[in-house]
Parts: sequence; C-alpha cells; structure tokens
Amino acid sequence: MSGYGPYASSSLGPTSLHVGGSGTGAARRLSKLGGGAPNSKRKRAKRPILQSFRRKFINCVLYSALLVFSLGIYKGSRYFPSSIDGQEASSNAFFSSLPALNGSSHTGVSKAKTDITTQGLYEDIKFLNEEGGVWRQGWNVQYKGDEWNTEKLKVVVVPHSHNDPGWLRTVEEYYQERSKSILSTIVSSLKKDTRRKFIWEEMSYLERWWRDASETEKGDFKHLVLTGQLEIVGGGWVMNDEANSHYYAIIQQMIAGNMWLLETVGVVPKNSWAIDPFGHSPTMAYLLRRMGFKNMLIQRTHYEVKKALALKQNLEFMWRQSWDGSNTTDIFCHMMPFYSYDVPHTCGPEPGVCCQFDYARLPGIGKAEMCPWGHNPQIITPQNVEERAHLLLDQYRKKSTLYRSNTLLVPLGDDFRYTSMVEAEAQFTNLQKIFDYINSQPNLKASVQFGTLEDYFSTLRAEVGPGVSTDSGLDLVPGFPSLSGDFFTYADRVHDYWSGYYVSRPFYKAVDRVLEETMRAADILYTLTSAYCKATGSYDFPLMFNDKLVSARRNLALFQHHDGVTGTAKNHVVIDYGERMHRSVLDLLRFMSDSVHTLISRSAKVGRCENHNKEELEFYEPEQARERYDLLPVKTTLKVTGENVRRVVLFNSLEESVEQVVTILVDDTAVCVFDSKWVPVRSQASPEWDFGGSFAGKPDTGKHRLQWQAEVPAMGLQTYIISPASLSQDCVTPTLANLQVFNPPQDFVCPAPYECASKSDDHLEIKNQHQALVFGARNGLLFSVTIRDGQEISVEEELAFYSSHKSGAYLFAPDGEAVSFVEPGGLMIAVEGPLMQEVYTIPKTSKGSNAPVPVIRSARLFAGNSVQAAVAEMEYHTQLSHTAFDNKELIARFRTELNNKKVFYSDLNGFQTIRRETYEKIPLQGNYYPMPSLAFFQCPTGRRFSIHSRQALGVASLDKGCLEVMLDRRLRQDDGRGLGQGVVDNHPNSVVFHLLIEKNSTAIPDLEKGSSRVQSLLSHRVGAQLNYPLHAFLGKPESFANLRPSMEEKLLRATMSPMAQNIPCDLHVVSLQSLKTAGLSDSVKHKVGVLLQRRGLDPAYGVDEDLESKKRCTTLSDGTWNLFEMFNELEMVDARHSSLNFVQDDTKEFGYLEQVHRKEGKSQRRGFLTLDPMEIEAFKLELRPRE
Repeated sequence: MSGYGPYASSSLGPTSLHVGGSGTGAARRLSKLGGGAPNSKRKRAKRPILQSFRRKFINCVLYSALLVFSLGIYKGSRYFPSSIDGQEASSNAFFSSLPALNGSSHTGVSKAKTDITTQGLYEDIKFLNEEGGVWRQGWNVQYKGDEWNTEKLKVVVVPHSHNDPGWLRTVEEYYQERSKSILSTIVSSLKKDTRRKFIWEEMSYLERWWRDASETEKGDFKHLVLTGQLEIVGGGWVMNDEANSHYYAIIQQMIAGNMWLLETVGVVPKNSWAIDPFGHSPTMAYLLRRMGFKNMLIQRTHYEVKKALALKQNLEFMWRQSWDGSNTTDIFCHMMPFYSYDVPHTCGPEPGVCCQFDYARLPGIGKAEMCPWGHNPQIITPQNVEERAHLLLDQYRKKSTLYRSNTLLVPLGDDFRYTSMVEAEAQFTNLQKIFDYINSQPNLKASVQFGTLEDYFSTLRAEVGPGVSTDSGLDLVPGFPSLSGDFFTYADRVHDYWSGYYVSRPFYKAVDRVLEETMRAADILYTLTSAYCKATGSYDFPLMFNDKLVSARRNLALFQHHDGVTGTAKNHVVIDYGERMHRSVLDLLRFMSDSVHTLISRSAKVGRCENHNKEELEFYEPEQARERYDLLPVKTTLKVTGENVRRVVLFNSLEESVEQVVTILVDDTAVCVFDSKWVPVRSQASPEWDFGGSFAGKPDTGKHRLQWQAEVPAMGLQTYIISPASLSQDCVTPTLANLQVFNPPQDFVCPAPYECASKSDDHLEIKNQHQALVFGARNGLLFSVTIRDGQEISVEEELAFYSSHKSGAYLFAPDGEAVSFVEPGGLMIAVEGPLMQEVYTIPKTSKGSNAPVPVIRSARLFAGNSVQAAVAEMEYHTQLSHTAFDNKELIARFRTELNNKKVFYSDLNGFQTIRRETYEKIPLQGNYYPMPSLAFFQCPTGRRFSIHSRQALGVASLDKGCLEVMLDRRLRQDDGRGLGQGVVDNHPNSVVFHLLIEKNSTAIPDLEKGSSRVQSLLSHRVGAQLNYPLHAFLGKPESFANLRPSMEEKLLRATMSPMAQNIPCDLHVVSLQSLKTAGLSDSVKHKVGVLLQRRGLDPAYGVDEDLESKKRCTTLSDGTWNLFEMFNELEMVDARHSSLNFVQDDTKEFGYLEQVHRKEGKSQRRGFLTLDPMEIEAFKLELRPRE
C-alpha cells in the first residue's frame, strides 16, 4: 500500500541554488559521526594522489586501532580466555551464588555502545509537526551547487513493483490479475536493454509464476538474475510485518522463500528491502544479519524521526542490537526519507515535481491516477529533454544533501507496477533519455543509471572506502553512525499513529500463533519419526506428509505478510488467510496424531513405519476439534463406557520436561486416571463453563473438566489411561470441586453433581502455595495478590472501552480515556479443588440485556511446584460481534501499587525486550506499543509485574503502576489508509494471560539510557510453556483386558524420551526441522536443521528453588553441553554451522566468530556448544539411529 497523504504541493520548479553545505562528498561522508546539519557549509577540496593515499593510510590506522580496542572489550567472553579483574570477579562471584543457577557467569546481556539510540531521539524530538514547505514534514532543502566539484553525484534508480500477497484482493486474485503479468513483463522488458534493471522481493508470487512460466521464461529469468540485471531482494515468502510476527514465524517465512530460491534459481539474497511494514524492529535486523545479509532498507518510520535523522545526515547507519557489546550484529541500514515509497515521494523532497517523472501516469499507459499536484508527466523529446533533466536532477541533488555519501538511491515504483510492456517501455524509455542527457553533460557533475539494490550499496561502499573486516565477518561502513533501538510506533502524519493494527482481527492473530506452535511441534515429530524409521528401512509414513508440511509452512509464512497478521486486509482476503491456516492446522494435527501412533506403538525391535493402513494410522485424534476456520477449537469429550478405556498421549515440544495440571473433557465423573505403569493418579473434576454469553441461568455445558498432574519428558511422549471407575479396584475417582456462587440470577441452576454454596461476602480468595488472589464480590474482578513472602500487592483489574470515531484497521485514535463498563452485581462462581482453583466471572455491563456480554473472564491458580503454579492464569473470552459495540476498543487494565514511573518493557517479536516510556508530548495512541508476547514493569526496589500473552496485542502504561492491554476492537469507519472499510468481522476469541509477580534476589542496578532489562529465567519458562503448550491425543476405545497386559509386557511403549541429557535451562530449541519439508532437495547430506537460542537472563532474579525440587537448573557455560550427545536413541553423525535460513555455511557471512562444531573420531570436544546470551545459532545435522 502507498499513497500521497495530505501533502500534495503546488510548488513545482527547482529552488534557487543557495546552499549551505559543507565539504566535498568525501569530506561529508567521512565527517565526524553525528555531524552537522545537512545544509551547513561544505568546503571545497582537491584529492590528489598523495592526499588520497594519506587519507587511506590514516583510515587504516584508525580502524585497526578501533578493531584492537573492540577486541579488547571481548576479554573474558567466550572468544578469549577469561582474565578476570576485581570487578569481573565480584560480578561472577555474585552471580554464581544465586540459587540453582550453576555454570556460566555470562547469562546476563551486554550493553551496546552506539552513536544514536531511538530512545534518545524520542527524548530530543519535540513532536511539534512543524510545517516544512513543499516537503511538509521536513524543511526547504537547498544546496549551493559546488558539492560535487571533486566527486560527482552517482544516482542509482531502482525500478521495483510492490506486490502485496493479499490486501484488497487475495494472493491468488492478485496473481491472476497483476503479478503474473508483472513478472512476465519484467523478463521481456529487461531482455530488450541490458541497461535496464529491476528488483523483486516476494517469493510467494515468484514460486506461483514459476509453476506457470515456460521453460524459456524460466531460463531468461535465471539469466537476468545471474548477470545482475534482476536482483532478488529479501527473498522471503513475503515482506513480513515486524510488530506482530513472532521471530520463529519470521525465520520460517525467510526459510520458505530463501530455500526455494536457492533450490530453484541458485542464488542467495544479500540485501533486504522492506518498504511497507508499519514500523521496524531490530529483531529483523538481527535475523537478517545472522542469515548473511549485508545491507537492508526500511521506509515506514515516524515522520519526526525521519526528519531528526535527516537533519544530521544519519538516515544511513549501522543498526546494532542494544545488547550487543561486541558489535557482531551490525548491519548497514538505509532509511528512505519521505512520506511514501511511490514515485512522487522518492526522487526528491517535492512530490509535485517527482510525480512528473512517473511515466505510468501518462494517459492510456498504466492504471495509476494522474498527478494530484496539477502537472503531469511529459513524453521526453529532443526539445524538452534538457529542461526535464535539469528539473529531475535538481530533486536528486536536494535528496542527496540528506545523506552522507555522493551515491544516491532513488526507487522507481509503487504497488503492482509494470503490469504491461506499454507501461514498462514508458518508464524505461523516457527516463533513459533523461539519463543519457545528464551523463553526456560533464558540467552537471552527475551520472544516473538504472540499478539494483546491490548496485547502490556496492557503489556506496566503493565510494566511502573499504570497511573494517573482523574475524566475525563484521563489515563496518566507514563514516556512518551506529544506532540501536526500534521504530515503533509509526506515525505517517500529524497524530495519526498506526497502533490499531497491533490488535485488529485478534482472532486471526491467535490462529496464527496456533499454527506457529503446531508447525514447530510437527517439525519435531517429523524429524524424530524420520530418524527412528531409518531403522526399519521404511520412510513412507513421514514422507507421505511432506507436501502437507511444506504447504503449512508456506501458509504460516503467507500470513506474516504486513497486511496479513496485521489484520489490515479486506474481509474476503482475511477469510482466505483464515481458511489456509485452518487447513494447515488440521493437516499438521493429523500428521502429529499418526506420528504419535507410530512412535508410541513400536517395540524395541519392531517399528510401525511401514504400516500405512489408514484405520490403524488414525488410531489417535487431536484432543481439540476445529470445525471451521472462524470458530474457536472445541475440546473433544472423552466417553468412557463399558469394558473400554481410552489412552491419552501427551506430547511436549519443549526442550525441558514439563510438569502441569492437564485438562480433558469427560461426560461422566465416574472415571479414574492411571499413569503408564497403571498407578492411580489423583485427579479433580469441575464443570466446563459455557462462554457463549447466553446461559439462561445455566452457565455450564453439562460436561466435566478432568484434571490431573502430568509430567512429560523433553520433546517426548507420555501416556495416561482414562478408565471407567467400575473396571478396576485400584481406581481413584476424581475429587469433585466445591462451588461458591456470588450474585446468582433467579434462574441459576447448580451444575450436577456438584454442590453450590451461595455467598454474600464482599470478597473471595483463591490460593496455592505460591500466591493468593483476592477478588471483589461486587464485580468479580481481581483487586490484590499476596505472594509467598506474605506481602499483599494491590493489583486492580479493570475492563473498559475506548470510544472512537476515527480509529480504523491501521490507526488507533480514541475520543478520550477508556471508561469502565462493569457494574456491580455480575455473576461470580468460585471453583475450589486440590489441583485447580478458579474464579469465573460474567460481568454485569451497562450495555443492557439485548447485547451479549462483551467479555467473560476466568482466573485460575494451579497446584504444584511447577512453572504453571507460579503464575495466575487470566482467560478473557471476548465477543464484540454485536452492533452495540460499534466503534469500541476493549481493554483489560491492571492497576498496581508499584511505581514504575510510566516506564515499562515490551517484547519485540518474542525475541528480546525493549524499554518503553510514556511521553506527555505524544498523544495516547502514540504511547501504545506492540506486545507480541510480553510486557512487564518494576518498581525501584525491584518488584516486577509481568503479563505473558500467547498472541500479539497492543500494550501501554498510561499511568504509574498500570499496564493495559487491548483485547479487541470493532470499528465501522475506514481510516483513510487504502483499505476502504472498517473492522466489524469480529469473532469470539480467547485471550490468555499469565500474570507473574517476581521479587528480586539482589539489588537492581540503574540502567543507562537506551538500555533494556531482560527477563528472568522463570519468565522465559512461563512464556515458553504458554506459547508451546502440551499437545494431547486421544486413542480409540480399547479393551481394558487387552491393553493392560500389552503395556505391562512392554509390547507397547507408553513413553518416549528422546533427549539424552538435560538441556541447560537458558538454552531454547527454536526449531528442530527436516529441511526437506522446507524445500531442500534429497541430494543434500545434512537433512535436519536445528536453531538454538541462549536466553539472556536478568541475574537479579534467581530461580525459585521450590520450582526446581527435582533437578538442579544449570545454565550454559563453555564446554559443559555437547551438541552431539543431545539425543538418546539417535546419533548425531555430523553438525555443521549454518545461517539462520539454512542457505549459507560460511560463518563469516553471517557474523559469528565460532566456526564448525564437528565430531571427529573419538574426540568430542568440538561438539561442546558455546553461545553468547541472546544469540541464535543454526546447525545442519545428520542423524541416524544408534547402533
């Protein structure tokens, strides 16, 4: 999507040649970092050979010194033997003294040193939206004219076409109507003239075109790519969103695109092009760097930030992670300076002039509208070429003053451009005439050519001189500043902040995360099943699902598009996304069910890989049924009758064993639970509530939640048996929960066979051994938490609506503050049992009886010494489909007594956290930020309050001690950003939060400006177990008399524990996947890929010893964990370092210092993993069953 915005100008001609600039291009590019304003006077300078040699020699000495100094910073890290001074020794001694954190002294994160931080920019910018003239968001750009006396201006014009894989039309509709012809046009047009260039980004369209293209077209396309006329930039399946997308999904969409590209065309991209995501995340910069990308381009950042950077020629910078103290994550980034990426906003600061050189706007040429500034393009003739060339060159020169080098990038394109040869010829032919004229006039001191992104970056790097190469492959571009931070929340004009899309279509955002975690789990099972089946000599079973996994990965990738997961597409397009994800979830769950059967049914000698009988393979079914793309999943009700029992197999996709209270539905409470050794397991039964909103006095469904404490090994399987109570004398029937009812309606019916006690107390408490939650009886909402040390903390839960008549799919523009809609007198039911306690609240609202309740909330505490027991689970069932909620935006707010001074931390893509501060100079909507999975704050004494989420939402801290999260929004009007509709296709949704209150075990140090706090180990584990839950599979009815002997004689396996050793607690297996399901050919030796991340931990928060009663929780330290001994029954024959997209194997290409981890003979030392906190590393593996 693109657009002119409100900044159409009637000013057309070039401004006077008055300047103020300073220095030649060389002096300008090598000026002091953060240098002066772009219009400060530039000195004229000559560059004789001796002077050039002297400059290069000085630069070499300076950069060598910089390298030595930087390496000195690494002292004591994994790259050099530790030489601990007093300060380091003190720190290490302190950290090793924390309970249950053994091993590494480097679990915390470093602090990057950068020239610019985005937080610093926000503090300095006044956000006054000052009028800038023809460049309304900037200033009246001028130049003197002698800036290019010693080095001419080199302009690289980059033709492109932005193809949204779904927005106003579905991806297939766009392909048939536009993208198919665009790709064919590009190939034909570039063949006509080798001077023509083009870039392409979206592999989803290229792969689709490839299926239709002739062999000649495919050959021509490859030739154009290999000769450099056509460059693939980014090369992901889509140009992904950077606010809502989880880093796992971003990696997978890049793998899907990059691996297809390598296998099909034979190239690997090294430049990224992101012109349309609505704000930009440093996570993307990190992932690109670790995938081997050298340069990146971004566009949509706050217009005031653009102006502030442009004023000091800082629009190009080395983007560095805020936690990177060793500077190995730097990637060179170019930020476009103006409002949009269309032609009127890319050639220079005056859109009314630039639009005249968009030849797709000539009458009868393309579908683009005429220029709204009153002057349209003119066909170039010998009579007007001189005047046209001077007019265009004037814009190029003005734009050049915003940057440090004399190499200028000028994009040439818009949404779905170059649809026909007529349009392509108009663009290329007319502009080539202008370029030929400029290039033929030495007095103009400029050269202009069509080029690719690689042409631009290579020309710029050649101009500014060689970078500094290090052992990590770091390639610093001299003369440019370093920057850390993110670019949220995006505003394109005035107070129009794009914070609405953080929440739009939350139902589909939730489905996205379900598909994501199911994809990850299915990948792990596919890898394990394939490896185990090698022993049988049969690969048919896992291979028969290969295409399903490929399709699922691509559908997950497709939804990461910046109009997909954002919720900013037309209704029918959203339906298309939803149906694709729904089919993929079903396919993956079917595969997982059959994979579980294959793994659990094999004996020590006999496998089931060769048995493809459908009836036998489909022995298990997923515990959750998904009937339609637009409905929440429904738990399957287990019916246990007669002489039959049912197996329940749990799969844990995490790298740590998980202990949780699990829940399945049964139709009768006269049942019992046995573990895999037929030992009775204590259980609890409680009503299954109806969350539909219309209960007529009966809030339950007539079904029962059967709950018991389960423990499932890491990446393993565990079996439990549900039996009728009458079949075994050993049976222990579930404890029936007690129910307390507050404010019941007159027709309230107590669920059978439970007992209900009517209460009139003013408050209610539920508790476990870690905390107690207190709720107000009048409204059913939380108002305090007492933690284990006895301290009571005020935590007031509020439910409220923002009203808005300007908000839309993209924008959040509230009319005022949020107003609570909860009135006294709502129904509240407390469930009390030995394993789970719950408060189920149906609020009374001010909307009246005709409208459904907009939200029903269940709060739960679980028993045990587990991670699950450490949190308070808050589940919000939202329903805004009624017109009574038009132009309402629903929030849940937690108001605490902790004074965070309006400073909080939110996650970026589930990968890292960043500091947020609420600014009075920014409107309310500008203080909302993306929350893909986490937000937390803490008071000066260190008490920390966290909200973990399993789906992307928006978050703010508008008052001290408060966090509010937007749950859903229903908006009738369009917000003027091209969608042309509101957002009223709301579906019932379930939003789950895990609230965590932590007490620091040591003093909390102050942070430098720009720094961000990181999670505790417990917080990491809470987030992992919420986002990667246990998967339950239900077996068909079986005879009790036959099943028990089979399991006792080990003819059937009841468990699978593939991990040979405990993985360190700070090591997360991001993915374990067969590269074949990502598109890799069979000829490749290393067919398995694994991504490992070492979590950054806050050392001020130790591990709760009660949660680690069964094992000591160790952290990763050099030489303590061997990658080759990761699995139990599988042998890792080889492991090769790779890029995160699995397409490059040279570690210097993606920034690591550590090289290959390879097992050679009997020596295993090189298999011991070393990994810095926060880093992700990829390995290609060769696995086989152990002999």
